Amino acid sequence: MQKESCEAAILRMVLNSYDKINYYPQMKRKMGTQSLCARDMQKKMRAKMGDECRMGYKLAVFDMDGTILDTLGDLANATNYALRTNALRERSIDEVRRFVGNGIEKLIRRAVEEGTPEEVIQKVYRDFMPYYKEHCADLTKPYDGIVETMRKLKGMGILLAVVSNKADPAVQILCGQYFDGIFDVSVGEKPGVAKKPAPDMVNEVLEKLGIDRRDAVYIGDSDVDVATAKNSGLDEIIVKWGFRDEEYLKEHGAKRFVDRPDEIVKFFIP
Repeated sequence: MQKESCEAAILRMVLNSYDKINYYPQMKRKMGTQSLCARDMQKKMRAKMGDECRMGYKLAVFDMDGTILDTLGDLANATNYALRTNALRERSIDEVRRFVGNGIEKLIRRAVEEGTPEEVIQKVYRDFMPYYKEHCADLTKPYDGIVETMRKLKGMGILLAVVSNKADPAVQILCGQYFDGIFDVSVGEKPGVAKKPAPDMVNEVLEKLGIDRRDAVYIGDSDVDVATAKNSGLDEIIVKWGFRDEEYLKEHGAKRFVDRPDEIVKFFIP
């Protein structure tokens, strides 16, 4: 992947400085008419940098696992419960980390050993589902700073949604437990709706909220999320604290990263 040019890096630093001038009221008052000049220069520089630096989104569409919630422990426990129940070899948490991202059925198929009969795979899947529904919040917790970032976005009038390949009942339970009143729409895996990276879930969110896709940005942590954003026609923001490392994500086309949840806010400042 080609590194950012020196010019682009300098422009990005200047833009961040202008963001502070335009966002914080005390700076605006202190700068006076200079803040207006900063806003005009900001617009020109963003146009120069192109769509990669688009800002002022009206809707944030979040992935769940690895982006807003650290769910790996509960997913690993449920996977190993289902494997153990069927006398199959259990998996380490690092193995489960590599298996997640494409829904529960794909997780199970990756977790069982090659050559496992189809009827056994289906039995493992059936054993996983009720166990995980009951234990999906035992170890799961929001990433540090993510709830505060969402509340800040909410206070700015930004619409928030979550789309996940996790089973829809678990998505609703977790949203209610950890993000009560935050999301305008939450969508999980359910019959008749294609899983990510297909755009169906994102399209459902856009339709329900009446938002044009150019006014929305997709925020995730995996190669599946990079593909979902592309297939949905949305810009992307990829977080570095999730289930995939940065080099792997760059190899799969990720371009715009954040290191901390509070860095997401700047992309919503007009």
